[in-house]
Amino acid sequence: MGAGAVATGGSSTEGYAHLIDPNRKWYNNRRIITLHAWIVLLLITSSTNGFDGSLLNSFQSLPTWQSYFNNPTGGRLGLLNAIQNIGSLAGYPFAPYLSDGLGRRPAIWIGSTIMIVAVALQAAAQNWSMFIGARFLIGFGLSLATNAAPLLVTEIAYPSYRAPLTSLYNSLWYSGNIVATWSTFGCQYISSNWAWRIPSILQGIVPLTQFLLIWFAPESPRYLICKGKEAEALKILAYYHADGDENDGLVQYEFQEIKAAIELDRTVASNVGWKALIATPGNRRRMIIIVAIAFFSQWSGNGLVSYYLKDVFDSIGITDHTIQLLINGILAIWNLFWAVLASFLVERLGRRLLFLTSAAGMLLFFTLQTICSAQYALHKTDAAAHAVIAFIFLFYASYDIAFTPLIVSYTVEILPYQLRAKGFNVFNFAISLSIIFNQYVNPIALGALAWKYYIVYCCWIAFEFAFCYFMIVETKNLSLEETAALFDGADAQRNITNAVHEVRHDDYVDEKTSDSYTPTNELKA
Repeated sequence: MGAGAVATGGSSTEGYAHLIDPNRKWYNNRRIITLHAWIVLLLITSSTNGFDGSLLNSFQSLPTWQSYFNNPTGGRLGLLNAIQNIGSLAGYPFAPYLSDGLGRRPAIWIGSTIMIVAVALQAAAQNWSMFIGARFLIGFGLSLATNAAPLLVTEIAYPSYRAPLTSLYNSLWYSGNIVATWSTFGCQYISSNWAWRIPSILQGIVPLTQFLLIWFAPESPRYLICKGKEAEALKILAYYHADGDENDGLVQYEFQEIKAAIELDRTVASNVGWKALIATPGNRRRMIIIVAIAFFSQWSGNGLVSYYLKDVFDSIGITDHTIQLLINGILAIWNLFWAVLASFLVERLGRRLLFLTSAAGMLLFFTLQTICSAQYALHKTDAAAHAVIAFIFLFYASYDIAFTPLIVSYTVEILPYQLRAKGFNVFNFAISLSIIFNQYVNPIALGALAWKYYIVYCCWIAFEFAFCYFMIVETKNLSLEETAALFDGADAQRNITNAVHEVRHDDYVDEKTSDSYTPTNELKA
């Protein structure tokens, strides 16, 4: 399957690659720099998610927090970890309708507003119920913002940078992770409840920034075209992708291709509503891949470290809370490094190679982690405990080269525009289900089976590798519309190509590629 996809994708990029000005780079063009600044505002949505996902892991190693909430354990601790995802589940039915109905920007703004209120409640929490309610609202707001933000990133990015920037979205989860873990590490020396209230307040920085600035960012041209606002969409494409030239070859190609793809979706009666996600063989294959990688992203053994690192440390004799917080903080930096590195290699190495390498590495290092955990359980040696920590770091390096950067970018790029918000919502829903399962089952299984529970994940990761080998389709160097058509057969690709034939290379002479052309460096203007 993968080989066929590669072959298909190899020539498709010729449709627009010759129209990209080789002299227009992210560092020498003022409007692309501005566009990337807006994209950063969208990318940090994932930082909020990472902050929240790491906060409670750090709080569990914080004596003041444990004391204030009466040392939650068992089902009480499981509810505390799961309630944010329960809030996300409550928000998912609304998320795609806000993204598709009101637009990407309004959905992000509404989500940010809810999160600001929730963060204030969490930081001021006076009891368990208030803290739980705040976390539910955080999850609800996150579901709205995280549905729209990556869609907007991939739909406004300059073609040359779309894949790495979209991959950076989920990679920046770890930037929030870093702020959460290190702020908690620093606040542990505060003897009052401000030790956990200050990190809670910091969680509001990103949503407040988005609340204030999101309306100044560009809206998705695909959304605007879908709503009949073609002139506005063309103006945005031209302003950011061609210095305002609406007749630029690349802009015209993008504009016509988006129009053709959206019109093609509209002419197919089945491409309406949720049923469309499974109405055709191409869509069914999309959904199988999307749901699978969503569960893989949480069921690869990483859930043990993400939410119950304290229990893992306790099981190998590392009980000092300062050491636990320190290792957690270093691990966050390590993860960010590998995830960002992989994001910039997406177009060079391809999605398929990264997925297979990631799964193989996870299987190897998680198996070694299991063996060393068993050795510590049997012999209580420090060497075995230290080896477990080392293999946790190596496991995460493997995990981060695909299952951090690619799960979001790959999901949004294989979905056609009409199904993108709904399909991505299904992806987020599947992640929440898998996380909730982890948060309730993992602590019980760890308590009952200890290191033997790791064997289950070893077998599961082996299945993940097999799935990726047979199911992952290469999408390297394709536009969004070409990638979506890849799943729908040659006819769909041919229809889109024919719809934009007026901007073929033979019919378009771009003055920017002539020998006499000298690019205007806007930074010098």
